[in-house]
Formats: sequence, structure tokens, C-alpha cells
Amino acid sequence: MLMAAKLIGAGLSTIALGGAACGIGLIFAGLIQGTSRNPSLKNELFNQAILGFALCEALGLFSLMIALILLYAF
Repeated sequence: MLMAAKLIGAGLSTIALGGAACGIGLIFAGLIQGTSRNPSLKNELFNQAILGFALCEALGLFSLMIALILLYAF
């Protein structure tokens, strides 16, 4: 029973990885759209996109870490 709960919890926590992937796609889609509308802001938009990418990827990695903790720590 406990192992089933661990597996269900780990599976649910990995759903956030899909959300992180969607977020990264939206960030870079916004970068392409913003650059095509105003090419002179390319450097500023790129810096903001990289920051957004890093934050979004960190949240995805945190959810993966929680899944591994649920599986192997208890």
C-alpha cells in the first residue's frame, strides 16, 4: 500500500515537468514574436528570455527532485 502511494505521488509530481516544457516553449515563442516586432530590442528581450528559461527549468527540476525524494527517501 505504501509503495503504491509513493508511485502515485511521484507520478503526480512529474506532471510539473510537462508544465515546465510548455512554459519554456511559451517563453521562446514570446522572444521570437517580440524580436520580429521590434528587432532593436533583441538583446534586452534575449536576456529576459534566458532569465525566464532558467526560472522555469528550475521549477521543473524541483518537481523531479520531489518525485525522487518520494520514491527513494521514505
